[in-house]
Amino acid sequence: MHRIALLTCLLTVSLINQVSALETVTSKYGDTIEIPCNNGRVVEAEVTFVKWKYDKDGNILVKHRDQNATVSNDVNYKNRVSIKDFSLVITQVAMADQRTFTCMVVVEEDILEYPVQLAIYKVPSQPQITNLTTVMAIGKPTTLGKCRSEGANPAANITWFKNKTPLVTDGAAIKITTNVDVDEETGLSTTTSTLEYTAVKGDIDAKFTCQVQHIKSANMDSSPLVFTVNYPTEKVNLQVVSQGPFKEGDNVTLKCTADGNPPPSSYNFYINGEEKTVDSSTYTLTNVTRENTGEYKCSLVDNEDIVASVPITVEYLDVVLSSTGKIVKKLGESLEMTVDVKASGTPQTSWKKGNAKLNSLPKFDKLTYSDSGVYECIVSMAGLKKTQTFELVVEGSPVIKNLIKERGEGMTKVLKCAAEGFPKPTVQWSVNGSNVESASEHGKVTYSLTIVPNGNLTVSCTVSNVLGSDSKSINVSALVEDVTMDKQDQKDEYSDQTILAVGIVVGLMLAVLAIGLAYWLYMKKFRQGSWKTGEKEDGSAEESKKLEENQSQKADM
Repeated sequence: MHRIALLTCLLTVSLINQVSALETVTSKYGDTIEIPCNNGRVVEAEVTFVKWKYDKDGNILVKHRDQNATVSNDVNYKNRVSIKDFSLVITQVAMADQRTFTCMVVVEEDILEYPVQLAIYKVPSQPQITNLTTVMAIGKPTTLGKCRSEGANPAANITWFKNKTPLVTDGAAIKITTNVDVDEETGLSTTTSTLEYTAVKGDIDAKFTCQVQHIKSANMDSSPLVFTVNYPTEKVNLQVVSQGPFKEGDNVTLKCTADGNPPPSSYNFYINGEEKTVDSSTYTLTNVTRENTGEYKCSLVDNEDIVASVPITVEYLDVVLSSTGKIVKKLGESLEMTVDVKASGTPQTSWKKGNAKLNSLPKFDKLTYSDSGVYECIVSMAGLKKTQTFELVVEGSPVIKNLIKERGEGMTKVLKCAAEGFPKPTVQWSVNGSNVESASEHGKVTYSLTIVPNGNLTVSCTVSNVLGSDSKSINVSALVEDVTMDKQDQKDEYSDQTILAVGIVVGLMLAVLAIGLAYWLYMKKFRQGSWKTGEKEDGSAEESKKLEENQSQKADM
């Protein structure tokens, strides 16, 4: 580097001012240059002739006053020079033209010489990197590449960069060697820089470039290079690829990764304490059970001390009811269900009957028909859900809860026989009519019978199932008033006989009151008559006898 800088400095100084007294003209390589004589300050009227030469004896051309210029036979300039207003014109300037040219002017009694230094420059080519390798190993010096820039004058300078930071030779991790070669034919320089580099782990994905600097051009950068950095594995990592939590029956995939480059092509997996070598970074546990809960490991095949581990928990949930399926119980019996739950965590338990939620586990001290139905036990935990069901059937022999009559259309009457029992009881009426069965729910059923009574009837309703039977009767009259009175007493289930008895009692009470009133009026009149005739107050024996007979007749009524 120092050598290049020194050479560049010397060449630059030589080009600009080889001799401090000389005038200097600069030209681009390959261009046409016009070199003025005495900087253009020559009076043509005073000049006898002008002669251009180079170095000491290298004649180029001579021009006398009022004559054409004569060009010498110098092979270097014979076909490339001409004169213009005493200035020397050179075409296709080459490195060989980088010299001192002298304009010799002859005036009347004097000879004047005006030397001019011609400096040639050439912009270097775009830098190109020749790869010597594509891979670096950590801690090992590696020649990465050569950066080359051609056809320059003065010679170009080259600087290496890593991630836009310049690299400088340090004698250890970085070593840069630069060479400048001059082409014998063209005289142009080619600069070549070689980078030897010792990689570290941080050089992964680092971009290396070289840059050419020249006094006559802007800096030029090469295309970046990225090298593969190899380094040994220092640790491995084991992770669970599958999404947890895991339950019995799931598949669980493990993945082992290493921080080395290139990564290992195979790994050791330790499954339930057994070592398995696989030519992959993954291992899948299929259809896991609770026995698969535990710690799993992976390691390098060639170094089992570099190992990693991960725990896996397989969740499980077992639910057992004391009874399942169809449970048949008798009306009034008791029933208590129990549920046994075994789980890897804390489960949540809930109960439903049909679509209705229950607050607690079903327990029955005395079963009713309404307790019949399908019960569902739901237990959930960590993504697991188990459901157990049972159907409760409450059976009992039928019982008639109510037997009433109502007025129908026209002269019809409707008898309704309400019963409870399960299995659903059948009905048998003691008279013919139009039988209608209403909906049955929770062991309750109502049968309706429409009849047209011709007179006073006693109608029986008999309900029965496989467990027993029950029967009840009711009196039905053809009178409309009978139905009206019946409607008033439906809740008390009065029969026609009861209503008739009440009527008789009321009639007797009214008769007694009438007799008593008549007696009182008679006695009052009798006494008044006695006072008028002067008879005794209590009347004659005959009148008393007649009064007793009248009272007896009224009582018979």
